Amino acid sequence: METEKKGFVARYVKVIVVLAVVAGSSSGIFGSVIEAPSMAIGFWRLTMGVPFFAVPVLCKQRHVLKEIRGKDYIWTFIAGVFLFSHFFSWFNAVKMTNIASAVVLAALHPLVVLVITTFVFHRKVGRRPIMGIILALLGGAVIAGLDYQQLAAGNFTGDVLAFLAGLFMGLYFAIGNEVRKNVPGSVYVFLVFLSCWICFAVGMLVTKTPVFGYSSTDYLYIIGLTLVCQIGAHAVFNLCFGYVDSLYVSAWESGESVFAIVMGVLFLGQVPTSYELVGCAVVVAGLLYYNYYTGIAEKERL
Repeated sequence: METEKKGFVARYVKVIVVLAVVAGSSSGIFGSVIEAPSMAIGFWRLTMGVPFFAVPVLCKQRHVLKEIRGKDYIWTFIAGVFLFSHFFSWFNAVKMTNIASAVVLAALHPLVVLVITTFVFHRKVGRRPIMGIILALLGGAVIAGLDYQQLAAGNFTGDVLAFLAGLFMGLYFAIGNEVRKNVPGSVYVFLVFLSCWICFAVGMLVTKTPVFGYSSTDYLYIIGLTLVCQIGAHAVFNLCFGYVDSLYVSAWESGESVFAIVMGVLFLGQVPTSYELVGCAVVVAGLLYYNYYTGIAEKERL
């Protein structure tokens, strides 16, 4: 049975990554309606998400936990810390600066992964795939409305946090890609989510953020955020690292703004502007260009 699952994921992994990006793009909708503070949102989405992986791992794969090297445990915990840092930075960034600035700065994570992939792990990345990533990022900038007035209107602290959110996302992706070579997907997801939850639990204590007392609507939306974004996006990203490189996942994740616009039309009735439509076309073109040439590179390696 496990072999069949691996075969399915390996065969359709690129489609699965895109579907996970679609799921992740709904986070903006959930975030816009949840009134609880950022620390509480992160704590509860991890509290609800961790059991989905803790129960099967502790019941059926406890022997795997004993076989994992200490080095991989350390790196997994570090990845969880970076995931916590990404969530916390992003949730606060969108409250302290305009969305245009936040989206442009946070979307830089493919460049972080690219630098780590090239200079730390010494992997060769072709010129054309890099051009595809840059084109997609430029499209994202257009969608965000990259002009002087909008960016100048942002708060400097919020801009720094948005940039850090992208940096932490890139580090989280890059580390996950390496650890997944030695640790099974479901086990890695459990461990990285657990370490992220520990960080939020500590954060709740340090900041004295209340655990309870939020509206029933908030809890309902956080459940949706957990199922769709935490499990449907982040968990799937980590599972896919065993089959595709983190740069591939990060590149497609940069196209999240396109799906966010589509969901905004469907669920919020927000009609995109002309420059947003142009930006969508540029992002899609860049991602298709990147996907095409990474596919050629994979065939050449076979």
